[in-house]
Amino acid sequence: MQITDVRIKVLNIDSRLKAVAAVAFDDEIVIHDIKVIEGESGLFLAMPSRKIKEDRYCDIAHPINSEAREKIEKAVFTKYQEALENLETEESQNSNEDLESDGVIENEE
Repeated sequence: MQITDVRIKVLNIDSRLKAVAAVAFDDEIVIHDIKVIEGESGLFLAMPSRKIKEDRYCDIAHPINSEAREKIEKAVFTKYQEALENLETEESQNSNEDLESDGVIENEE
């Protein structure tokens, strides 16, 4: 199976949860609620799960082998980095637009 689409929602909250992703395979099946989490040694993925006891969770869907996990991680982390870069670009453009409307930056013609 090939990954055919990755959708990411970057969360602008100050916590370990950085984003939530949905990954489509062969344009036929999708796994939602894959979490991008900031751990002590960097980012990692948490697959969708449900609570089975007060302090235990069970994965609803997960890769069966390390090769599949690596494919999903690479696709999600790549899309996450792209989304962060897009946010930075948008924020920079909005900042420049604010400065221009305040007369701080003048257009050179």
